Amino acid sequence: MLKKAIKKYLNFENVLLLILLVFSLFVRVYRINSLLGFYYDQGRDASVVWDLIYNGKFFLIGPTTGIEGIFRGPWYYWLITPFYFLGKGNPVYPSIFLSITTVISIYFLYVLTKEISGKIAGFVAVIIASFSFNLVYASRWLSNPTPMFLISMLFVLSLSLILKRRNWAFLLATFLIGMAMQFGSAAEVFYIPAFLVFCIWQRRKLPKIKYILFGVLAFGLAFLPQAIFDLRHGFLLSKNIIDFVVLDESFKLSFWEIAKVRIPFYYDVFTSKIWSERKLFEILLMSVGIILSIVNWKKLWEKDIFKTIVLLLISPIIGLFFFQGNYGNVYDYYFTGYYLIFVLFFSIIISSWSNKLLGKLFLVIFALSFLVSNLPKVRYYLISGTDGPETIAFENQKQTIDWIYQNANEKEFNVDVYVPPVIPYAYDYLFKWLGQTKYKYFPKGENIKLLYTLYEVDIPHPERLEKWLERQKGIGSIIEEKTFGGITVQRRERN
Repeated sequence: MLKKAIKKYLNFENVLLLILLVFSLFVRVYRINSLLGFYYDQGRDASVVWDLIYNGKFFLIGPTTGIEGIFRGPWYYWLITPFYFLGKGNPVYPSIFLSITTVISIYFLYVLTKEISGKIAGFVAVIIASFSFNLVYASRWLSNPTPMFLISMLFVLSLSLILKRRNWAFLLATFLIGMAMQFGSAAEVFYIPAFLVFCIWQRRKLPKIKYILFGVLAFGLAFLPQAIFDLRHGFLLSKNIIDFVVLDESFKLSFWEIAKVRIPFYYDVFTSKIWSERKLFEILLMSVGIILSIVNWKKLWEKDIFKTIVLLLISPIIGLFFFQGNYGNVYDYYFTGYYLIFVLFFSIIISSWSNKLLGKLFLVIFALSFLVSNLPKVRYYLISGTDGPETIAFENQKQTIDWIYQNANEKEFNVDVYVPPVIPYAYDYLFKWLGQTKYKYFPKGENIKLLYTLYEVDIPHPERLEKWLERQKGIGSIIEEKTFGGITVQRRERN
């Protein structure tokens, strides 16, 4: 029995896949204790979770969507809370957990790609997703969009199962759409129209009405905490959403000027997940891959799951042509829920001739080009120091806090902090976390003689930092100063 299981699962394909997944995990968690980006959003989120764990402060809304007055649900906070608890407040624990979810998503990417286009295409997808510098970097992000890697792959998997008439997959799909709105909610909102088009197109394969009704309930479950919050606060969220969509005219039919900006933006967002730099050779290589796929397009288009992937990809591309809210701002990370869908699509089309000698030769050239473009950048990032004059990383942030406590030598002190986003949520949390778990006391709220001023470099607006430092001169005299990368801390005696 054991021998049969070994023969079945311990084959070349599974061993190679396991090796690639192990390396993909390695590049996502190596030195995360030093290189973790812990800034405005991370400090804000950590403080909310800390209040839940240590002060019992419950909540029904989560991080802001970036649009004033509109918030996601609390699911992201609930998801990372157990890992903050296990780490006694250490942000590295939830960060590693989120990175692990992105590796799991790569496994499902392989399963989907292999099913659609074979093993070679599956391994092409795994190599891209595992070692693309920009995907590795995004996978190490301690933020609410990161779970979208896994949600997006599970969503595509649920649609493929609906095509196979698995009734329960409809509930999974609707629940995942709801979750996408909680973790992403930017371009991920276009999962909804894509799914509606899919349902109309594949209406004969949809489950019985009871499954559809349960699916609607599963979708609504994702919004239940926000709905309760809305009821308790006089429909505040609803009013803000209506104002954003209707009064602010966030979606408009006249979009040609927006299209001129969006098209190059789309090109950059998606191609940057393959090559960090797109020079002439990479552009030619991509063109050859597209030409090969066009020749084989008819065969690809026969598969409903391939059409579904195309539908998912074009929905945000078309939808965001009309989106002009949020001052017209659209950022790369808005597409986190589409990164791996694009890798899935790209891997399928460039592998469509993998059964031919020309197709195999092309894939070898592509793989070499991809690895030469990405691996040096991944390596440089992983071994990079944190002592650069502009570097702000978790390691030198902790060094700064440690220096202050050790320099204070158990004396009471005040802290005044300057960071470019103005609100120093990150340092508020670090003093709270290290103050309780390591030093057993906190900076004082009232003015006392010993003052520490802490500031980060502000490259875009040095004049703001200069004004802040000028103001500090009237508050206290510098006794001692220490620099940790892009962070400077000064011991002052209050005037």
